[in-house]
Amino acid sequence: MPTSRRRVTLKDVAARAGVSPMTASYAFTRPARVAAATRERVHRAAGELGYRPDAVGRALKSGRTQQLGVVFSEHLTYAFDDPQAAQFLAGVAEICVEEGQGLTFLPTRGDAADADRVLSAAVDGFVLWTTAEDDPVLAAVADDPRPAAIQGGPRRQGIACVTQDDYRAALAIAAQGLREGRTPVVISFPLDRRREPRVTTGADLPPRAPFPVTDARLRGYRAAVQQAGLSWTTTPVAVVARNTQRDGAEAARGLAPHLGADALVVAMSDELALGARQALLDTHPEAAYLGWDASPAGRRLGITSVTNPLREQGRRCAQLALDPGQAGDRAIPWTITRGHEQHLDDHGR
Repeated sequence: MPTSRRRVTLKDVAARAGVSPMTASYAFTRPARVAAATRERVHRAAGELGYRPDAVGRALKSGRTQQLGVVFSEHLTYAFDDPQAAQFLAGVAEICVEEGQGLTFLPTRGDAADADRVLSAAVDGFVLWTTAEDDPVLAAVADDPRPAAIQGGPRRQGIACVTQDDYRAALAIAAQGLREGRTPVVISFPLDRRREPRVTTGADLPPRAPFPVTDARLRGYRAAVQQAGLSWTTTPVAVVARNTQRDGAEAARGLAPHLGADALVVAMSDELALGARQALLDTHPEAAYLGWDASPAGRRLGITSVTNPLREQGRRCAQLALDPGQAGDRAIPWTITRGHEQHLDDHGR
C-alpha cells in the first residue's frame, strides 16, 4: 500500500545544516545577514532534502508577503475565549481587511524555540499582545527589521506601543471605590511568566512585576489605598494564573476568609470581577466590585469599571505594523463607568 512522504520543513533543513531554524530562514529571506559559508550549507541541505520555499519564497522576492503576524504570549485559545482579546483581534482584522492583508497567528509556548518560531514566519510585520519584559520574543522582534507594535507594553526600542495610562486609571477607580469607606481586597493578573496563583498581601508582592499592565495597576491600587489612610502591606491580594471568570471565582474563594460585609473587590478585569461576584453572591451579598474593560456584562451587573477600547487598540497596532512611517506610541484615553445592576431573578443572577 503506497505511503505519502512527509513534507520537508525548514526545521529539517536547519537540522541537516547544523544551524538554528532562524538562521536557515534568514539564508532564504535575508541572505545578507548570513555568512556565505553558512548560507551555502543551508542551501546545500535544502537541495539534498528537496526543500522548496514555494509560494512564500516567491512572495519574498518582491519583499512583501501581504501577511501580518499576531504574536500571543497567552495560550492561543485565549484569543477567542477572552472577550477583550477577541475585541483586540477584531480591530487587527478590520485593518487587515481594509488594507488587503492576510492575518497569521504566531502562538508562543514559553519554550526556547519561541523566538525562532516567530522570526521564521513569512510576515511583513508583527502585532504583539502584551507580554513580560523578560519574554525573549520581545527582544527578538525588537531586533528584527520588520515593523512591530505591541498592545499594553512593555515599551521597547523598535516596537511601537499602544496602551492606556494604567497607573492613573487604577488610582482613579480604586480611589473612587474607597470613598465609600469599604475595605479593599485585590484580584491581580499574573505577576510573572510562571503564572502561579496564590493569595498574599501587599507586603509580600515583589517591588515590581515584569508584566507592565499588572505592575502599573498594582501601583495605582497601592497609591489609592495609601491615600485613603489604609495599609497596603496588610491588604489581601489574590494573584490569578489567567484572566477568566473561573480564575476570578477561585481567587474570591481564597480571599473569602479576609472579607467583611463592607468588602471592596478590586479586580484587574471585568472577567475576574464577574467570577468573584458569582462566587461571593450568597456569602457576601453586600460586597462591591471594581473591574476593567467596561464590558456589557459588567455594566449590567453594576460593576464600576475602566473603559479599555481594545478594538481601537487592535486597529492602531495593525496600522503601525503595516505603515511604520506613522507616529509611534499612542496613549488611549480612558474613563470610569458605573454599571447599573439588573436583577434577573430573585438572587440577582
